[in-house]
Amino acid sequence: MTAKTTEKTSQQRPLRRWGVMLPLIVFLGLAGLFWYALRTGDPSLLPSAMIGKPVPQFTLPPLEGLKAEDGAPVLGFSSADLATGKPTIVNVFASWCVPCLEEHPTLLALAKERPDIRIYAINYKDNPDSARRFLGRYGNPFARVGTDHTGRTAINFGVYGVPETYVITPEGKIAYRHVGPLTEQAIKNKILPLVQPRTETPTG
Repeated sequence: MTAKTTEKTSQQRPLRRWGVMLPLIVFLGLAGLFWYALRTGDPSLLPSAMIGKPVPQFTLPPLEGLKAEDGAPVLGFSSADLATGKPTIVNVFASWCVPCLEEHPTLLALAKERPDIRIYAINYKDNPDSARRFLGRYGNPFARVGTDHTGRTAINFGVYGVPETYVITPEGKIAYRHVGPLTEQAIKNKILPLVQPRTETPTG
């Protein structure tokens, strides 16, 4: 082995070490952020690469047999339905999810107090009969419910686990993400400011 080859090999070793260490460093950084978010009780601190980006392309079928109070079927929805010039709250839930039951009264109160705000739902990896019974028993705050049987749409959104709630801009971009059960404080301080109707500034 020549001196030149030895020198080249010695230069490559640190690079290889960094190649091995970098994923570990990234993992530890994310783990620290998760721990801090959970420790402080602010799950919105969990990272999301989707903030500011268009929602992923999807089409979700309706929850079979689910009907509104007037007897009309509750429709599913697609990514195109989230870019129609009006902000939307999208909640990801499942009937088997205990925290979803915990946050449900908060969603019902929001839907009752602010009927002008549209609230959609993604039913995540759920049994249709169980999901329908859940909404029938506890009430349905959602104008539309799309069923995500495989979880693919939720994964594309960046969902870590249910429940999660997203605010979608009128243009169909993700403006905010809340991880865990919704709280009145999160709705008041984070969500409502993003979905309030825009008021014209007086001129002249």
